[in-house]
Amino acid sequence: MTKVPLPTAPGTAEHLCLALANSVVTLPGGQLADELDNPESATAWLIRHDLVPDGAGLLAYCQLQLTDLRRDLRAVLTSHTEGLAPGLESLEGVNQALTAVPTAAPLRYEPDEGLRRVASHPLTQLVAHAMAQIAEDAAALLTGPDAHRIAQCAAEPCDRFMVRTHARRQWCSTRCGARQRANRAYARKRDTTPAR
Repeated sequence: MTKVPLPTAPGTAEHLCLALANSVVTLPGGQLADELDNPESATAWLIRHDLVPDGAGLLAYCQLQLTDLRRDLRAVLTSHTEGLAPGLESLEGVNQALTAVPTAAPLRYEPDEGLRRVASHPLTQLVAHAMAQIAEDAAALLTGPDAHRIAQCAAEPCDRFMVRTHARRQWCSTRCGARQRANRAYARKRDTTPAR
């Protein structure tokens, strides 16, 4: 797996579900760039997206839970962009993350502060809470007004997801667009060059 800085796809900054889905991408040549390939990088990804506090540390089991959610999200997003029904197993994986933790912050009484709502959970549930936020974002995006704008990059072999900024947008980045235009120009030139 290769670590290559990639430009963000449209919608990734606004939607945690797209950020997670795009945390693995197929690069030209078939290499994978995976931002969650070990517990340390998965922890860094969660911290970077403000889903866990600085200093948190994931175990391999937590990393596996996060990559399982990513797999399920990618499957649901792929079926959505292709106009197909999602697989039940993938849909159940997203729903499990969505409902695994309480969404409401409990009411607490502090003698010096009075009543207040505090979203507290043990350190062992940090990943479950992060996954619930990601799954909630996915549910909102897939059922919201931008659902019809979700697309997958049309540049081979890129497989990132995006929210189209306009109807004609086909690529997740200018890099993918330039690569596709260069490939088409090369193919046209090759097709018009007389055989020797």
